[in-house]
Amino acid sequence: MNPLGRFFNRLRPRRGRPSAADVEALRIDFKARYHAFKRLLAANNKALAIMADIEHMLMGRHPFGMSFVRASTTALSVNVFNMIKHLDQLSRGRYQALYGRFDDIQARIEGVLTHRKTTPRQDLIVPFAAVNKDMIDLVGPKMANLGEMKNRLGVDTPEGFVITAAAYELFLTANDLQAEIDRRIQKAEKGDISNLYAMSSDVQQLILKAEIPAALENRIHQALDELARKTGGATLALRSSALGEDTPDTSFAGQYRSLLNVGLDSVLDAYKEVVAGKYAMQAITYRLNRGFRDEDVAMCVGCMAMIDAVAGGVMYSCNPVDKSDNAVYINAAWGLPKTVVDGSDACDLFVVSRKNGLRIERRDIQHKAEKFVCLPEEGVCRMELTGDNQADPAITDAQALFLAQAAVRIEDHYSLPQDIEWALGTDGVYYMLQCRPLQQLTKTGKRRPTAKAMPGTPAVIAGEGITASPGAAYGIVFPVHKSMDVLGFPEGAVLVARQALPVWASLLNRAAAVVTEQGGFAGHLANVAREFGVPALFSVPGVVETLAAGDAVTVDADNLSIYKGRVDALLDVRPRSANLMTGSPVYNTLQQISRHMIPLNLLDPASPAFRPERCETLHDLTRFIHEKSVSEMFNFGKDHDFSERSSKQLFHNVPMQWWVLNLDDGFRHEIKGKYVKLENIRSIPMLAFWEGYAAVPWEGPPPIDGKGLLSVMFGSTMNPALNAGVRSRFADRNYFMISKNYCSLNSRLGYHFSTLEALVGERASENYISFQFKGGAADHDRRIKRVGFIRDLLGEYAFRVEVREDNLIARVEGYDTAFMQARLNILGYLFLHTRQLDMVMANPASVQHYQRKMTRDIESRFLGSKSA
Repeated sequence: MNPLGRFFNRLRPRRGRPSAADVEALRIDFKARYHAFKRLLAANNKALAIMADIEHMLMGRHPFGMSFVRASTTALSVNVFNMIKHLDQLSRGRYQALYGRFDDIQARIEGVLTHRKTTPRQDLIVPFAAVNKDMIDLVGPKMANLGEMKNRLGVDTPEGFVITAAAYELFLTANDLQAEIDRRIQKAEKGDISNLYAMSSDVQQLILKAEIPAALENRIHQALDELARKTGGATLALRSSALGEDTPDTSFAGQYRSLLNVGLDSVLDAYKEVVAGKYAMQAITYRLNRGFRDEDVAMCVGCMAMIDAVAGGVMYSCNPVDKSDNAVYINAAWGLPKTVVDGSDACDLFVVSRKNGLRIERRDIQHKAEKFVCLPEEGVCRMELTGDNQADPAITDAQALFLAQAAVRIEDHYSLPQDIEWALGTDGVYYMLQCRPLQQLTKTGKRRPTAKAMPGTPAVIAGEGITASPGAAYGIVFPVHKSMDVLGFPEGAVLVARQALPVWASLLNRAAAVVTEQGGFAGHLANVAREFGVPALFSVPGVVETLAAGDAVTVDADNLSIYKGRVDALLDVRPRSANLMTGSPVYNTLQQISRHMIPLNLLDPASPAFRPERCETLHDLTRFIHEKSVSEMFNFGKDHDFSERSSKQLFHNVPMQWWVLNLDDGFRHEIKGKYVKLENIRSIPMLAFWEGYAAVPWEGPPPIDGKGLLSVMFGSTMNPALNAGVRSRFADRNYFMISKNYCSLNSRLGYHFSTLEALVGERASENYISFQFKGGAADHDRRIKRVGFIRDLLGEYAFRVEVREDNLIARVEGYDTAFMQARLNILGYLFLHTRQLDMVMANPASVQHYQRKMTRDIESRFLGSKSA
């Protein structure tokens, strides 16, 4: 016999009562086990809360980054491993197989977390002449599309080359940058926006100070020499071409950095600036909102001959805000296209119809105040326009038709509507600078009422501006003037600015709507607003002075109007935008990992399959460990003849049997015999639960619903897990395990399974209640409705409730004793009064009756006299 066995054998004297020394030794051992049990339950509670947070992220609309994924995964793994260790202590090492299962599950999770895209080719430089759309992973989508237009479509594009994804990886590796960047991102994503702002500046400085590896520097110089021979030494434009940019779902419009008119001697520094632009504030927040993993976004850079443009702009091969309109929309400005894409000035609009051939359907010629031009050496400057140039169209009708023809041709090649940036060079050539899939919106078919249809509603602005992104929204006006204003921007505010600058895109996940004095629907901010489903009204004269900070307004972008206050008639037309995270790389990573964490396969403790080897997920491990820990604690007193610690039957006038196992100090004094009276219980959470349980007598089952009764009978015959012969030995009765501040209840009531855990004491930060409910023999629909009924009731009283099928998990933590006692009152009441309600869940009138009755009972009995 091993030493442990001999120790316990000594505690079973063959005759008489155990000695005082033996009893004291057993007390000490029991107390150590009880503390291990409490730590196990605390870890279990944390693990369940983390799993609930993960499910909330997968089901909700809140953005999250890889820092959340990694932190949640680590915290869940730590708590599950701690549960294994504590069970090991309780069971004297009987469940060693759990360690192996944990390691196997962890290996699968790590396999998902550490998976990274690999660059298929290692070319550091690729000339435009060799680029096509099949090379996205090497040169990025933007440059892949440029090469496709040049080499397969024969469209005029600038000469140039791409510094590839392989070059980017070499640059990071040579300077040991990725680990430093990961550390800063992990820290910043856990805080508020000010942390992101500081991280943005910090990481950009790291990149700008880094050295370009000699091998990459040599290849860039070789490519520059070759390009100079072709162009006569022209200056360059360096444009971002990050992986994930310019795709059908994610445009990244204006979020990264492009540098214009760069001298050949400055290309290396300019390259680092474009790479550093990956961590500009707007780029970081865009990736976070769209669920991109930082490690998957290699920054490729296109280096192309600079086009000194006479005119430039953006054209859409179809209407971006109306999928039924296939006219070509051409936005044009004098000089470089910069004023169009960054929304800094008005631009001309030509609408070219495709009906019966290409013809100009509409011209909107704007008063243009400025243009961007190349400086003689490097850089660009903003010049004021004077004279006729201000009012003259930037392009002629013939030029507009030529551009429209090019747009249709490019669209036909890709079989998708396109968003195309163009420039007309001083040499008379129309150069295509980039193209990407155009994100189009479908009109809802419902018309929003106009100001005329709402005569009693005061309009602050009516019939002014351009619909950059359709929809209507309500919020408090928050003007932004400088980049630091993003730090104070509140959730759900209306962003008001003079210019539609791309930098404001970092606020779109929090903004209700956007209103600007300048900018058009072809600008980068307009693109991102449409992508995020945020209503945007641009080019509204004097709006910054008209709307004061703090004003409550409703913005109707469809009807070019802004109203004082909230106008509900305008707000319910457009459906809520979809979760932008769904399908993203970060979302998919969490979803893949969750398959090894969240599903629960071990349901029946009496089944032969309920063993460590059948644990496939972390949730399976927690379920198995929790069940076995209860078993170990319950059997300890029985197996070791420790009568004063064994379970006692509660002596009370109730129809059900209740058994109480005193873990430490849950009784007021030592109880002899098999019964304990309620007045001898000192457990704060058990007494609070019992107060609610006994407060209102049960009226008995609801009136019989024939269909409900048949449903229960059919369910009980079809589901073997409901058979009394296969239930857990701890589900046969209702068991409390208690100490002064702790209570664990495991109960089977007919076909319904409930567990309750609560810790209630003087330290509010440690207080928690965890309640789980599952089961019922009725059909699936009735069980789901009954769980929904309980969810709605608990949700009214500060419980966080998650429902998966017919399984309900409710939690509340961190409140003071009185608050927690009131919540336990409610659970005790519901424990009794939701019995057999699944029988009437198909009857709306009965459901409403019981809902009103229970709410009335709860409010009058438990909340009126408590600080709840």
